[in-house]
Amino acid sequence: MTEFTVGYFVGSLSTKSINRLLAKALVRLAPKELQMTEISFRDLPLYCYDDDANFPPVATAYKDALASVDAVLFVTPEYNRSIPGGLKNAIDWASRPWGKNSFTRKPSGVIGTSPGKIGTAVAQAHLRSIMAFCNSPLMNSIEAYIQFERGLITDDGQVTNKGTEDFLRNYMTEFHGFVARVYTALPRNR
Repeated sequence: MTEFTVGYFVGSLSTKSINRLLAKALVRLAPKELQMTEISFRDLPLYCYDDDANFPPVATAYKDALASVDAVLFVTPEYNRSIPGGLKNAIDWASRPWGKNSFTRKPSGVIGTSPGKIGTAVAQAHLRSIMAFCNSPLMNSIEAYIQFERGLITDDGQVTNKGTEDFLRNYMTEFHGFVARVYTALPRNR
């Protein structure tokens, strides 16, 4: 099987985020062919197109991190029926300046957890719309809206519910297959 480097985004900036726990679980459950690395966006300033001609160093480093991965995985909560503002800001930086969109032809997936029964369904729909505009091939199936319950995932990323663990392992296996299929049709430009 082909190996890929996957940059993952944790949509919440909180160090105590349940989506950070989910990300830890996904890293643990990913097939060995997926090398997982977090792409942090915490230090990015608010995007303004006035900076397009002279990206700040933190934004340049962020875009370099995106350029070094083969695919991206968004692990995000839902804020006010959408994605968190920090994540939207990160996507805006990555898509700029015009003609230098870091997401073009880069496979992506979306997953998230929340205490509610519909998980992060609305945020994920919004994020899929944004990423479609950014010309990122999206894994649209399997959709994954995880209802988080206390103790579902330990601090070190162990999933305590066998059914959820199996589902998440399968999700990562399917994501690996999706990335491979995208690069069969759209060879990497490295």
